[in-house]
Amino acid sequence: MLQISYIRENPQDVIRRLAVKNLDVKGIVNQIVEMDQQRRTLQKQHDELQAEINRISKEIGILFKSGQKAEATTLKERSSELKADSRSLADTLAASEEELNKLILQLPNLPHHSVPAGKNAAQNEIVAGEGDLPVLEEGALPHWELAQKYDLISFELGSKVTGAGFPFYKGKGARLERALISFFLDEAARAGYEEFLPPLLVNEDSAFGTGQLPDKDGQMYAVNTDNLFLIPTAEVPVTNLYRDVILTHDRLPVRNVAYSSCFRREAGSWGKDVRGLNRLHQFNKVEIVQIAHPDKSYESLSEMRDHVASLVRKLELPFRIVRLCGGDLSFTSALTYDFEVYSAAQDKWLEVSSVSNFETFQSCRLKLRFRDTDGKVRLAHTLNGSALALPRIMAALLENNQSHQGIRIPGVLVPYTGFNSIP
Repeated sequence: MLQISYIRENPQDVIRRLAVKNLDVKGIVNQIVEMDQQRRTLQKQHDELQAEINRISKEIGILFKSGQKAEATTLKERSSELKADSRSLADTLAASEEELNKLILQLPNLPHHSVPAGKNAAQNEIVAGEGDLPVLEEGALPHWELAQKYDLISFELGSKVTGAGFPFYKGKGARLERALISFFLDEAARAGYEEFLPPLLVNEDSAFGTGQLPDKDGQMYAVNTDNLFLIPTAEVPVTNLYRDVILTHDRLPVRNVAYSSCFRREAGSWGKDVRGLNRLHQFNKVEIVQIAHPDKSYESLSEMRDHVASLVRKLELPFRIVRLCGGDLSFTSALTYDFEVYSAAQDKWLEVSSVSNFETFQSCRLKLRFRDTDGKVRLAHTLNGSALALPRIMAALLENNQSHQGIRIPGVLVPYTGFNSIP
């Protein structure tokens, strides 16, 4: 959520920067500025009225003490009238603030100055890459066929028990999935992240705090009876640990990591890249979250980017890093780097991580603040990244390491799996 003070003081900058996201917000920004002025006028009137009520109240007390009951009674009647006016004005002010907040919530985060203009993923910028693309033997199979051949994952059983997009991992497939989770968590611990195991359901306040509501409510699974939501990522419960919290400056940056199952309806996504593990309704992911000082949050972003790169590098997967253009940037993000690994049998790049800086967009909603060295309380910056999302990592590992002899397991995972190949 953008801060009203910034919109009020920099309306043209808001309009210009959101144009990078291909949005024309001139009308809504002007409306917000006008409504904010009206709200501030109402607030001033209400404050003046309250001051007058307080003044009269003190005067009534003095009059009663001095025995001037008639004058005191007259002032009490006047005070009652003013209190009624105050209540009416307070209701008008509350309604004005509610309408103003509804307008502000329609504005996405402002993109960082480095975000390139562009309408969609085709205009994203490749900023780095590593690894040679594997050359597979003739007859190489995509991961969904490998999963069936080696009895690693059953999409059919998942469809039977739940529905499409909810696979069963079996035998060595389940062992490999668990090995990846443990490896990612251990690497995060070595990098200084404190581990959490969060709940898989959150309330409405938590979903609002990180920006899933009201923008992405159609993408979440809702438990309507209890007004709860299945989490789309561990980012939601972990970041909400700090909702309504004032941190001390010496605690920053906060580094947290969490493994969780993730649930996404993926409404409107079917019909593209949906085979096998490419797009699921339930999947496993390890998420890293940082709460950072505003002056150092882009240092934190670089650190997180390097951490994710080290994971993919150790898994021996060719990868590239993509900076998202304005048209592909999420509603909440100021700057996002996507990590893509190459899937040899599918001959395509698969997104496996997004590392993002949200600056104050989430913390403004969360009221997540810190007390700086000068004693002032300021909004912190929030960041998060997949480290890593497992389905497409699993897909690339199976496809890229296959041969007629079986599937090779990267050396870094062998201590976790207990086997070095799936023969």
